[in-house]
Amino acid sequence: MSDTVDTNPFESLNTESALENLGDDYYDPVVPAQFPQHILRWRNNDLLVQMGLNPQQVSDRHFIDFFGQFESGRPCLALKYHGYQFGEYNPWLGDGRGFLYGQVRAIDGQLYDFGTKGSGMTPYSRGADGRLTLKGGVREVLAGEMLHRLGVTTSRCLSLIETGESLWRGDEPSPTRSCVMVRWSRSHIRFGTFERLRYFERSDLITQLLDHVIETYYPAPFPLVQPESARDRYIRFYDQLVQRVAQLAAQWMAAGFCHGVLNTDNMSITGESFDYGPYAFIPHYDPNFTAAYFDYSGRYSYGNQPLICQLNLELLSVALAKVIPKTAMQESLEQFKVHYEQAYQEVMLRRLGLDRYQMEEKEAQELVELTLKLLKDTQKGYPQFFMGLRDCFDPIWSKNRDEIPNWSSAGPSSIWQAWKILYHRVLARNCEEKLAEISDRLQKANPQVDLLRPAIEAIWNPIMVDDNWQPFINFLEQL
Repeated sequence: MSDTVDTNPFESLNTESALENLGDDYYDPVVPAQFPQHILRWRNNDLLVQMGLNPQQVSDRHFIDFFGQFESGRPCLALKYHGYQFGEYNPWLGDGRGFLYGQVRAIDGQLYDFGTKGSGMTPYSRGADGRLTLKGGVREVLAGEMLHRLGVTTSRCLSLIETGESLWRGDEPSPTRSCVMVRWSRSHIRFGTFERLRYFERSDLITQLLDHVIETYYPAPFPLVQPESARDRYIRFYDQLVQRVAQLAAQWMAAGFCHGVLNTDNMSITGESFDYGPYAFIPHYDPNFTAAYFDYSGRYSYGNQPLICQLNLELLSVALAKVIPKTAMQESLEQFKVHYEQAYQEVMLRRLGLDRYQMEEKEAQELVELTLKLLKDTQKGYPQFFMGLRDCFDPIWSKNRDEIPNWSSAGPSSIWQAWKILYHRVLARNCEEKLAEISDRLQKANPQVDLLRPAIEAIWNPIMVDDNWQPFINFLEQL
């Protein structure tokens, strides 16, 4: 009987080297750190299916070998970029504790990145240890899954491996535990990637990278009658990027999500959420809520996010101005607010169980504004309001508005009565089948759990104190 070799399923993936092929002007090859221990704490089986793998055929050992010990021998590329941090340009950035670990063509036909975090020092570590705390990894797993559940365009975590080192941090009780996280995202090319190339006055590299981005992530939406000129392709790219970022900002706002550090190096050229640092979900509707404890001016407050996204797009346009006409980019930017407001209204109505395209514009706008006023005036918990609507909804509301219970804690206020009247009026126009669709939409748009700071600590403390991962597992299963 011959011995059989256990081939790692990750070796069979449909990998590509699209970014690597552009050359080392965009990255530095690095060597992963070696760790004293490898314990797989999280594996995202949903993403395995997206890759075309059968989760039952992928063992924890396969994860550790491939994403903890990096035994594949594949190139590890620390990407080069700069960025505006709190409004100031920083030319000393780059992947300081992670690298691009390959690109995979998934079953949806799209190209995705494996990106590590906490995998060791690189030329851009700036004196830091290149490690990630276990709590930081746990927080990113939770955020990615919650944002995905809420319908936000986002990167997600594929794996989380504890690595057995003790780390010292100023913002966590130390020593604290270490981990390596692998992120699955469309791209790790950032706004700051282009800003770095402008800094070095390399228009040729901007053009090369822009061609790569358009070909890979912004293909023409329909067959063109005649070939596009390069100028037209670039204008179309920027216009679509503005739309994507406006939609992303709207999704964050509707989800009640506050990005921790919305610098240009933390904005993806594909328009998805990633690198959100000390993020937080708002407990109450408060535009001034700020996630990062070091954001003293409130620059990246919850309510500022659309404006900051627009500003970051404007800063990117400066880097792209050697390739794309300034006037065309300015025209696209002027449409940001329109794209944002349309997307925000659509997502907020979905959280209310409704379809924007089945309502009159004025009525839809009035209901969203009334909902925000209700949330602000009553200071009802932001996620709890939508959970309550999900749990309480009854088709009988369409026949009698007095049947709508007061789960909002609004009391007999005029704003609550106005909200009930309008919501009832919308429901009353729907037949039984449409009311069932509203109920289903409420279930899909609103999870049964929240990820406020107390919830994160309730998940983390058992891990920290007793190495008890059950609350973490339970939360993800509830999502």
